[in-house]
Parts: sequence; structure tokens; C-alpha cells
Amino acid sequence: MTSVTFAMLTACASVSSAPAKVADGILVGPSGMTLYTFDKDVAGSGKSVCNGPCATNWPPLMAAKEDSASGDFSIITRDDGSKQWALKGKPVYYWVKDSKPGDKTGDGVNGIWQVAKP
Repeated sequence: MTSVTFAMLTACASVSSAPAKVADGILVGPSGMTLYTFDKDVAGSGKSVCNGPCATNWPPLMAAKEDSASGDFSIITRDDGSKQWALKGKPVYYWVKDSKPGDKTGDGVNGIWQVAKP
């Protein structure tokens, strides 16, 4: 493999696509599962306030080391040092009780969880 070919392949591999897509007017992760936002998170703070037991019930949409921000999607650093995707500065999460794509059982939980919308 020539160095030019290797450089081109490396550049292509580092380009990340959007971590979520729109389905039926809401955002879903790569698996098709509904994504949510948490009203207690402050947009643009670069932080998630859903950690520990909260994150067990509301698993974050994790970002890989090689992922990079794009468009409305940014990456925040969680309390444990891991990376999480955020939409317009708000971290996004799954809900453990959703069992299949299209489920939205987390919408409105405790009046502070909402489906993520583009």
C-alpha cells in the first residue's frame, strides 16, 4: 500500500457520521432506539448531571475516542472521563425500559425527561 493510499484511507476512517438520525420526528440512536434529553442538564455546559444510578436507567449515547463533533452534535466528557454525544449542547440518553425501536416510554418521566427532537 502506498503512503498516499494509506493517508486517504486513514482520512476516510476518521470522518464520523452523525451519531443519531431522525425517525418519526424524533432522534434515534444507531440501533433505532429513541433518544432523550434531561431537563436538569444545562445546554452548552459540557456536562451531564445524570451519572451513577441515573445513568443505569438512562444510558448515555456514548461517543468513541475517534468520533468528532459535527453539525448540531458535540461531545461532552462525563464525570467518569468517558465521552457522550450531545445535541445542541444537551447530552442525549436512551431509556432502559424501551424494549424495541419506536418505543417512547421515557417521554415525560418525572416531568424532566423528553424525547430528543431535531
